[in-house]
Amino acid sequence: MKLSTRSRYGTRLMIQLAKNYGKGPLQIGDISEREGISVKYLEQLIIPLKKAKLIESVRGPKGGHSLTKSPRNITIGEIVRAVEGHTELADCITKPQLCDRSDSCPTRNVWESATKAMYKELDKTTLWHMIRDSSKNDETDGTSTKKHLN
Repeated sequence: MKLSTRSRYGTRLMIQLAKNYGKGPLQIGDISEREGISVKYLEQLIIPLKKAKLIESVRGPKGGHSLTKSPRNITIGEIVRAVEGHTELADCITKPQLCDRSDSCPTRNVWESATKAMYKELDKTTLWHMIRDSSKNDETDGTSTKKHLN
């Protein structure tokens, strides 16, 4: 399975907000510049992330977007579900009526197990873990910066 651009870019957006956590809202233009993702695309991603209550927006000249909770409490699985919908490796996992072979299909259990394993991993990895891990990589190349991640 290949994650869509929505999942990859949505995670990058959320990482930027996590890096700025506790410092006030971050403007979409700043995120766009840092990540090389168009403002228009980021605006599309913000909608489902707001709906999932993972981010909030503040209007005005000092406005922007921020996380609704600590990066320690937001998993990558939550982000993927928010921007993609709850995705399975095969549609028949949650909608067996879509396939007349669902009851006897020898591969359906494998797809279901693989989907559960994927989300188990995504659900145990938080934004905080990703920032911490990238910070460790920065330290090895001498570009470490201190992060505020309460």
